[in-house]
Amino acid sequence: MEELIPLTAVLAIFVGLPWMILHYITKWKTGATLTNGDEALLEELYQLARRLDDRMDTVERLVAADNPEFKPARIMHDRETDNQKLRELDRMFAEQGRTSK
Repeated sequence: MEELIPLTAVLAIFVGLPWMILHYITKWKTGATLTNGDEALLEELYQLARRLDDRMDTVERLVAADNPEFKPARIMHDRETDNQKLRELDRMFAEQGRTSK
């Protein structure tokens, strides 16, 4: 019985531990990648977003042609007023993250 304890410890250290480490490394590497289906879905969603953005531009141009006082309500990345709103949102999310901990 006393011979079994050191043998079990040696097997656990030299066989079990490396097997467990390699097993989880393999799981980590395969789980972190996108599948072909995921990439296709992302491409499809990107194309849909581009088409919707083009449609919004067309609608805004048509409305602006009918009404010269029209101002688009969409957030634009190059307008400072929109960037200020986005910074405010980032600040609010950061505060919520600190208070929830």
